[in-house]
Amino acid sequence: MNLQNIPNIKHLDSDNFFVLAGPCAIEGEEMAMRIAETLVGITDRLQIPYVFKGSFKKANRSRIDSFSGIGDEKALKILRKVSETFNVPTITDIHTNEDAAMAAQYVDVLQIPAFLVRQTDLVVAAANTGKTVNLKKGQFMSPESMKHAVQKVLDCHNENVMVTDRGTMFGYQDMIVDYRGIPTMKQFATTVLDVTHSLQQPNQTAGVTGGRPDMIETVAKAGIAVGVDGIFIETHFDPANAKSDGANMLHLDYFEDLMRKLVAIRKTINAF
Repeated sequence: MNLQNIPNIKHLDSDNFFVLAGPCAIEGEEMAMRIAETLVGITDRLQIPYVFKGSFKKANRSRIDSFSGIGDEKALKILRKVSETFNVPTITDIHTNEDAAMAAQYVDVLQIPAFLVRQTDLVVAAANTGKTVNLKKGQFMSPESMKHAVQKVLDCHNENVMVTDRGTMFGYQDMIVDYRGIPTMKQFATTVLDVTHSLQQPNQTAGVTGGRPDMIETVAKAGIAVGVDGIFIETHFDPANAKSDGANMLHLDYFEDLMRKLVAIRKTINAF
């Protein structure tokens, strides 16, 4: 796909990777605006194309009492406000066919969660909005198999599609990134590495997913080194008290330092 088809995306002439980053879930307006302001400032300084990420609801929870959202329309309106205030594109994930048309009124990119990426009706509903579609690779899927998910979008006459690797299950409670999959998926779509979800430790007995945020820099550096097009990172100013996925988030204070390191690696890679 051509990233220029994403409205309001900037710095495409910088020859940098692009970034999808923000909180796991929209917890409220103040937190979303605070995180967005920080990330926009950092990505502008470093000339990194940027899309603000935030889920308007979380349908795939381990437990019924887990946080799932503040209300669909309320969260989507916050995403629109972020876009209008900071002049940046936004991305959110959808879970039902009906979500596609609703979310498309507020955001620029629709994301299909990894657990749902083989759901043809959902993928088609997203593609038919005409929005850019980000397909998360299922933790149970091979890189090669993602070409079929991509083809579903293309067959809807929508060429704006990307794929995101978010790790592969390694046993029941851990995940790994197989970096061989990056060049494989780049053969048929723009490819993103979801750093923070790749470091999840799911299926914990407490019903709350764990994580290894100490490995974020390592996984991100390796992704840039093998030529990934984009990086996906969930970040928060208070991960310990985030309402979703706090265990594997990057603290917002560390975001700029990591981006500077990744930009330097990308510059080196581009020289080859």
